[in-house]
Amino acid sequence: MPAPQHDEDVEPPADAWPSRARQWCRVALALAFLFASLPLASKLVLGSWGFDGAPGIACLCLVAAAYLYFAGRERRPPIPDSAAILGEAIRLAASGETARGIALLNEALRLSPRLWQARQYRGQIRLGEANAAEAALQDFTEAIRLAPGEPHLYILRSHVFTLLGRESSARADLETAARLGGDTEAPAGP
Repeated sequence: MPAPQHDEDVEPPADAWPSRARQWCRVALALAFLFASLPLASKLVLGSWGFDGAPGIACLCLVAAAYLYFAGRERRPPIPDSAAILGEAIRLAASGETARGIALLNEALRLSPRLWQARQYRGQIRLGEANAAEAALQDFTEAIRLAPGEPHLYILRSHVFTLLGRESSARADLETAARLGGDTEAPAGP
């Protein structure tokens, strides 16, 4: 037969702290009001100012109430990290869940519009979809606008230009990638 549990053995639920902190905050405020009113009540009832330490105790209770108010506030969930979102989107796309991967990349772009890597990955995922070459081209073009010194972006965009039949644009992007990459001569062609 199991032994009876005592109150100190039982772990309170994790969300109990904010509720208890609010209760203790109210108690501390009530005590602060009580101790602050004692000298006034003494003057009215007894005719003299009494309770010399009451204002100090009232201030102490007020400080405790302020601490409990701020300590017991609901915690906001942390803002998601863009790198973690990118990693999760890549993992989802690799496992075949491209729609969820693109949705995560859209969320990353909403949180951080200048995150050119999200546009690059979204464009790469879209390259695998039918009839999404124009959308991929827009993503790569925007990524190049945000990070013009990244040669691999030009290479990716040149693939899209080749798919769309724009050979001269593809060649120009490959030449730009070669120039940025430090190569002395441009690649032979797509």
